[in-house]
Amino acid sequence: MRLPDYHTHTALCGHASGRPAEYVEVARGLGLPAIGIADHLPLLPDHDPELSMRLDDLPGYVAEVEALKAQFPGHVLLGIEADYRPHTISDVGSLLESYPFDYVIGSVHHLDTWGFDDPRQIDEYDRRDIDEVWIEYLQLVGDAAESGLFTILGHLDLVKKFGFRPTRTLDLELDLLVERIARAGVVVEINTAGLHRTVGEAYPSLDILRRLREAGVMITFGSDAHRPEEVGRDFDHAAELARSAGYEVFASLEADPAGGRARICQSSLEPAL
Repeated sequence: MRLPDYHTHTALCGHASGRPAEYVEVARGLGLPAIGIADHLPLLPDHDPELSMRLDDLPGYVAEVEALKAQFPGHVLLGIEADYRPHTISDVGSLLESYPFDYVIGSVHHLDTWGFDDPRQIDEYDRRDIDEVWIEYLQLVGDAAESGLFTILGHLDLVKKFGFRPTRTLDLELDLLVERIARAGVVVEINTAGLHRTVGEAYPSLDILRRLREAGVMITFGSDAHRPEEVGRDFDHAAELARSAGYEVFASLEADPAGGRARICQSSLEPAL
């Protein structure tokens, strides 16, 4: 699908491959209207070489993507994916302010010190109440939305990645989360990476997308590509999912020539189908 892909990674994060230019080349070959490079912000305070770039990698990453922005104006955006963890959010905010990111994807990957989507830590699910895991996760995503730091919320129901589902309906918790997101005015991505994980479905689910649509929350798209050939993967499915939830438009980003955060515009789904 000819939709923008705002969620892509590079070899710097330690669990992906390819340089930014390779991702841009694939996006241009596919005819995507825009691509954002949004690798993982250094994970604070302790570096994990399998999860994010190092602090001293960040200036080079920004310079590399900025050069691509200059080469392909209007097509390439400088993004970053930042973890929302309550005990580091102040330092994360300061770091984000130090660079001219067009947009920031906010994601929750940890419940306290547990990386719940990390295959190295999957055994922890055996020691947890799955309903409590989901409730804690949804609360943190809502906190992330209200932090004011993020343009886009990444893979909204990532906690389902390994197929662990709550044992009861969480309608009240989901409704509260959607209300918080709508009030904060943050965009939510349809992330197609979940189609290739154990759960076998995009993030978020159609049920959550319908709730978001009813609340007036804007959506956009991300492949979460960790290899250049994954850029724009399954965007036909993502567009159909959006339409099934009742969406007719999506959020596209327009870079600010002055170097501030990108402007959020509305684009029609129809030309992309």
